[in-house]
Amino acid sequence: MTANEAQAAPPHKETLGFQAEVKQLLKLMIHSLYSHKEIFLRELISNASDACDKLRFESLANPGLLEGQPELGLTLESDEAAGTITLTDNGIGMSRQEAIEHLGTIARSGTAEFLGRMTGDQKKDAQLIGQFGVGFYSSFIVADRVEVFSRRAGLPANEGVRWESRGEGEFVVETVDRPARGTTIVLHLKDAEKDFSSDYRLRSLVRRYSDHIAFPVRMRATAAPDAKEVPGFETVNHAQALWTRPRNDIKDDDYREFYRHITHDFSDPLAWAHNRVEGAKEYTSLLYIPERAPYDLWHRDAARGLKLYVRRVFILDDAEQFLPSYLRFVKGIIDSADLPLNVSREMLQDDEAIESIRGAISRRVLDLLAKLAKDEPEKYAAFWKEFGTVLKEGPVEDATNRERIAKLLRFATTQSADAAGDAQSVGLEDYIARMKSGQEAIYYIIADSPAAARSSPHLEVLKRKGIEVLLLSDRVDEWLMDHFREFEGKKLRNIVRGTLDLSGIQTEEEKQAQKSLAGAHTALTERLQKRLADYVDTVVVTSRLTESPACLVLGEHDIGAQMRRILEAAGQKPPQSKPILEINPEHPLLARIAGLQDGAEFDDLALLVFEQATLADGGHLPDPAAFVQRLNRLLLSLK
Repeated sequence: MTANEAQAAPPHKETLGFQAEVKQLLKLMIHSLYSHKEIFLRELISNASDACDKLRFESLANPGLLEGQPELGLTLESDEAAGTITLTDNGIGMSRQEAIEHLGTIARSGTAEFLGRMTGDQKKDAQLIGQFGVGFYSSFIVADRVEVFSRRAGLPANEGVRWESRGEGEFVVETVDRPARGTTIVLHLKDAEKDFSSDYRLRSLVRRYSDHIAFPVRMRATAAPDAKEVPGFETVNHAQALWTRPRNDIKDDDYREFYRHITHDFSDPLAWAHNRVEGAKEYTSLLYIPERAPYDLWHRDAARGLKLYVRRVFILDDAEQFLPSYLRFVKGIIDSADLPLNVSREMLQDDEAIESIRGAISRRVLDLLAKLAKDEPEKYAAFWKEFGTVLKEGPVEDATNRERIAKLLRFATTQSADAAGDAQSVGLEDYIARMKSGQEAIYYIIADSPAAARSSPHLEVLKRKGIEVLLLSDRVDEWLMDHFREFEGKKLRNIVRGTLDLSGIQTEEEKQAQKSLAGAHTALTERLQKRLADYVDTVVVTSRLTESPACLVLGEHDIGAQMRRILEAAGQKPPQSKPILEINPEHPLLARIAGLQDGAEFDDLALLVFEQATLADGGHLPDPAAFVQRLNRLLLSLK
């Protein structure tokens, strides 16, 4: 048909049914597919951006498609009185047949077909987003009628097309005159959704979801027009993602400002890492370490994760799939060229690509923290104070990166500069560098508080020999140490559990003296064992104590007091076990007990030794009132 014949041909109008014939399917997509109504604008802008991208690529081979208008962009207008939203792009547009195929078939994607036709570098560079063909139907979440006016670039003005539907199973399509190429979508909003026609709300949604698409989104100007803008309009999105710019072109202040923009945190971040990965998996990440912990850091249902973009279009606010739980404090964005999203683009499907990206981002964060610890120890100390307890979950959760995480852990020790014992500043590498000759293990103790750990009687012999001990008091410490048993070939040993083997740093004289001491007080240990049989598993002469009369020692496989309290608080009954009572027979109190005959005074003092060892260990007395009575009798007997 010639151009003159086309001009004379009357407009052709027809009513067609959606090719997905079941009405219920369309209703399901309209009412159940998306979790937030406002998503419709993101979907429509994404489709419009795709249309501009398609024209940009096709015009490389056929410049005439630009029709003398090379500047590509989108225009968004609203009419609050009429309750309408109008989105226009000057992209590739649609022919009548394309409108029938692409708008009349659910889950048919022109973008997906376009990608399939591309090869080589074009496919790598194409900034295409909509690959599911259902985003357009999100319009019906807020609109009870949708009109589409379009003309494909290169077709004459009289081959424009008008498409209209109420989303109820059929649509109307007719040929119309349309001088401008591209597509205009008019949403006639439902009465309950007319607040979406607010200029302020539309601007905020553009900035939230589509701030970083590559084309300008223009709205009616609210101030004096910029000479560079289309008359009467102003650009409301940045139209360039900060993370897509070369790092050398981005100032530190730009990074800080972007952090505040995405987190609404008034503080500056401690550190950040900006990386682009190319190859089989292409993505860009911009990761931040906050300065302060949020109030909901320990809330199970708190939102966490990275902001997810696909080709600069915002998809998810908290994509937790890209970070393990122990790195939940990390903020930032990830922008991928291709991720397996579900049909609504709102959720990620399980995929090897996601696991690969998750592993790479985890390593990136750990490298960033390692660099911070090495180059800016004061900043790392501030980080550890806020997030150290969270990072301690890492060695248990992430076996692959256990060594990396272990190097980042910090502890208070018996040699910490802070006399209060709560300065967690010693790394395991530092500890190993200071180990005594012959010392084979990294020693630690777990207590309710740093002060309780520092004053524990279990430390006495180790202090005398100058052996450093890690002082642990965080609520995750016992759980951590039950799974974290070795670092750089050195065993981690709880000095409150099992036999304290100091053979590597004891002299032969000390070993013989210990053996002789135990043999000389066999009768005392047997008498105490008989009296305290209900409370302790056994009584032995200690090698740990130099000043205190006694201490309690756990069996190798017994749970500690901290874990016992956690289980009890959770309503679980912990396994029952009896501790070992280790006594120091050279202490005056034990010497007095040894000189007593069996009777009431012996019984009282034996029980008091057990009870004071329990208290020193942070435990609870089985009968506090009886303890007070025994203590009073002892005090009254003093002369």
